[in-house]
Amino acid sequence: MPDRAYLHPIDPELIPGARNAVNVCLQLKPTERITIITDVGTREIAAALQTEVEKVGSPYSLFVLEHHARRPLEFMPEIILDDLALSQVSIFAAQTQPGELSSRIQMTTVVNNHRIRHGHMVNINREIMLEGMRADFRQIDALSQRLIDRARQAERIVCKTPHGTELAAEFSPKLKWLKTSGIITREKWGNLPGGEIFTSPWNTNGIFVVDGVVGDYLCERYGDLKDNPLTIEVKDSRIAGLHSDNKDLRDDFRRYTSIDENSNRVGEFAIGTNTACKHVIGHILQDEKIPGVHIAFGHPYAEHTGAKWVSKTHIDCVGRDFDIWFDSEQVMKEGKFLV
Repeated sequence: MPDRAYLHPIDPELIPGARNAVNVCLQLKPTERITIITDVGTREIAAALQTEVEKVGSPYSLFVLEHHARRPLEFMPEIILDDLALSQVSIFAAQTQPGELSSRIQMTTVVNNHRIRHGHMVNINREIMLEGMRADFRQIDALSQRLIDRARQAERIVCKTPHGTELAAEFSPKLKWLKTSGIITREKWGNLPGGEIFTSPWNTNGIFVVDGVVGDYLCERYGDLKDNPLTIEVKDSRIAGLHSDNKDLRDDFRRYTSIDENSNRVGEFAIGTNTACKHVIGHILQDEKIPGVHIAFGHPYAEHTGAKWVSKTHIDCVGRDFDIWFDSEQVMKEGKFLV
């Protein structure tokens, strides 16, 4: 028998989101094998996912990270990577710890090499399972497709907010736009909950006010930044200045974006499309899917976008209440899509 994540009854409130993940987003079939990777802190959610997999009837393996290595993980345990390579579908549902990005990149490298349909549920929690994971992902996929069709034709995208963001990004036809709407295919693994389109921009300039959240482990540390935003000056896609009344946030962000030569470079320009996400909850996994713009410094998902550079780090930055223009066409006003 495989390992089990649950020893007690499953929380019924988690089942709709888990069923959405397994049946709609990953479209798991009884003939396919799935690997579930979780940790002690996320066992309850993993249990709901596991029971939905069992209803489908698919063979599976489940791994609790702490049973195989000491946290924080410097490397993803080989037993997990070897098992992952045997599966057609996978889920990572666990909490982040500082310094673990490299281990997750090892995991997604296997996913990419074997073209596995992978649901990435980093820092998933109960609130997200009850909100973003209950979205109508087929509807979000249709919206994302309309938007990406326009984005692929745009040479320049400008975004503004009433809080001070005024950022312009330029794009190259050599750099691919990708859709991670929640409907996951072999072409590109995706975060769950899904709902975004993104690329690596050719060049970026302006001011971006982070009054939503920042990513990775800093998200848990600082939460919703509405009352203490971080203002980032960007020049030629590099951080040219950082300002915040919260000096700890400013200094932690500066340290994070100084780890390697490209940690301070804009690697991702993205637009959230999950219309079930109505408000900032203080968790990057869901908050970056809120309709609007988020950018990330560091790793540009070069294996998918075609960017010719890499970084060991990747940190997302989310704002609020966007107006967005694709060239001369306005596609969002006050956080509402016009397409």
